[in-house]
Amino acid sequence: MKYEQKIVIDKPLNEVIEKFSDPDSLKHWQEGFIFMKPINGVLGEKGSQNLLKFKMNGREIEMTETILANELPLKYEATYIAKGVFNQQANYFEEIEPGKTLWRTHNEFRFSGFMKAIGMLIPGAFKKQSKQFMTDFKAFAEEGKSVLDK
Repeated sequence: MKYEQKIVIDKPLNEVIEKFSDPDSLKHWQEGFIFMKPINGVLGEKGSQNLLKFKMNGREIEMTETILANELPLKYEATYIAKGVFNQQANYFEEIEPGKTLWRTHNEFRFSGFMKAIGMLIPGAFKKQSKQFMTDFKAFAEEGKSVLDK
């Protein structure tokens, strides 16, 4: 399953990237985020890996993030692998006018095992979750709103 999404953030590109690239801010815009732990390489560099842990729908999910490209402020691409789920996401940032940044994502999901059935039955859930993260990031970047305050 492949899809694209976009959102306009009413902040300059440099401010958006500062928040997007700060691991300490993840808890403020990725609901359910528990922790990120570097497991290989230099944090943020191409080829580095991180262990991410989330609590979603009452379950804890661990995934491995592998950085494919970190060309910020313009592009950040990574894979996320969890049990039965492979996700590759490319993030593109562009200042479309002073004080406004366009964030576009290209997402690809592949499923195996039990998750293959879930992916076929409710593909919209993955798109909805991706869009929610983007919406929550916009609120955090523009207004300082945190999902921790929900």
